[in-house]
Amino acid sequence: MGSLDTNPTTFSAFPNDKAAAFEPLNPDDVRTYLHKAVDFISDYYINIESMPVLPNVKPGYLQDELSASPPTYSAPFDVTMKELRTSVVPGMTHWASPNFFAFFPSTNSAAAIAGDLIASAMNTVGFTWQASPAATEMEVLALDWLAQLLRLPTTFMNRTSTGRGTGGGVILGTTSEAMLVTLVAARDAALRRSGSVGVADLPRLVVYAADQTHSTFFKACRLAGFDPANIRSIPTGPETDYGLDPAKLLDIMQADADAGLVPTYVCATVGTTSSNAVDPVGAVADVAAMFNAWVHVDAAYAGSACICPEFRHHLDGVEHVDSISMSPHKWLLTCLDCTCLYVRDAHRLSDSLETNPEYLKNDATDSGEVTDLKDMQVGVGRRFRGLKLWMVMRTYGTAKLQEHIRSDVAMAKMFEDFVRADDRFEVVVPRNFALVCFRIKATGAMTEEDADEANRVLMENLNKTGKAYLAHTVVGDRFVLRFAVGSSLQEERHVRSAWDLIKKTTSSIMD
Repeated sequence: MGSLDTNPTTFSAFPNDKAAAFEPLNPDDVRTYLHKAVDFISDYYINIESMPVLPNVKPGYLQDELSASPPTYSAPFDVTMKELRTSVVPGMTHWASPNFFAFFPSTNSAAAIAGDLIASAMNTVGFTWQASPAATEMEVLALDWLAQLLRLPTTFMNRTSTGRGTGGGVILGTTSEAMLVTLVAARDAALRRSGSVGVADLPRLVVYAADQTHSTFFKACRLAGFDPANIRSIPTGPETDYGLDPAKLLDIMQADADAGLVPTYVCATVGTTSSNAVDPVGAVADVAAMFNAWVHVDAAYAGSACICPEFRHHLDGVEHVDSISMSPHKWLLTCLDCTCLYVRDAHRLSDSLETNPEYLKNDATDSGEVTDLKDMQVGVGRRFRGLKLWMVMRTYGTAKLQEHIRSDVAMAKMFEDFVRADDRFEVVVPRNFALVCFRIKATGAMTEEDADEANRVLMENLNKTGKAYLAHTVVGDRFVLRFAVGSSLQEERHVRSAWDLIKKTTSSIMD
């Protein structure tokens, strides 16, 4: 990958730069540029399988290839596209690659890309209903459609058969935001219950989650003002498949209450990041109810699977929780960013987050018939996220979305069977959904520490090939490889090729 011959800063002004008026949305340019961009996208997906999943670049490489200073004068759009191809693409980690098995999938689809492109072109800022009625109405519709696919109780829906519901939803950027806004609402509710003057009782509030809960939870707790000493990380183990034990939760919450503290919020996870563990939603909600604590369900990844009846039981008891979030940008073919948050009582959220400056007052808001989505998020401005989610559901329908999930799960089961059939490996935790946690096991004279090191070397050597990308976690103090199936372009042959590469690489480091 060499430097380009043409640097944008070396262009001299074109003859018409000063004479012609600047038209950033010139219709001919819009059509030409977007056609070139669409061609780029189509070619990218055609060729992505042959690209190394992980790039071989060093920090700062892009400034060396392009320029550390912005160009003064314009350049043909073709120059911009050439630099994109020759300098940017080679530095990308290709999440869309069918050879990407790290973290969790970041799925996409033609319908989602089209929806995101159109939403970006419209560039609406739908902070209130009146600011863009269709943007709010579309978000409400898409969220209610998804709620029906997930068979959520009508208490979480914006609209029911009898009219406007008490609950509702909002599309946020990430799970972190969903956790933060619900933590703030739970915090304020707990302060009101305790009779606190302002935030005087904030040091008494306590929050709870399993030790497998995503680290973003603990970050969100700090942002919401909770004392780090009052953030309870509850140990899990193989006896519960690393899910939260309701009995342990009860003991800890009761001890806190006995000590004069205020149990405030419990986060239950359906599909933890490390191992895809599932916390028992209903049992957790029953324990939390004893203390009037808010229960949030983080189903960022695995929530998508619950559109299939065979996985829906993982959400049993959801009718007793206060909020639930899931991210179609992970596994439901809807590109970033799209995290759907549902709350059972929308007013508990908006009471903590609403702003009502004079310049945003309007008749629709005053009527009480609409919820301004700005009052269910951290900021005020917001993108037209609902369009792409609606376009995905409208274009593909429930049957194809279920087929997509089931295909990924079947490929993951196939990989799990490969691992179990090779006596050099072990499956560390039972497979849930489309993630397999496995490792080279300690056999013979090999200690567990030796096995940890062998797995580290295996992962590094696999990823260096550029033919596959896996990430790791630590489960039960052991270094474990995660094989996450789900890239939109993945087929059975990619899983088989990855397994062949794993076997070959393992032989090379163990012989």
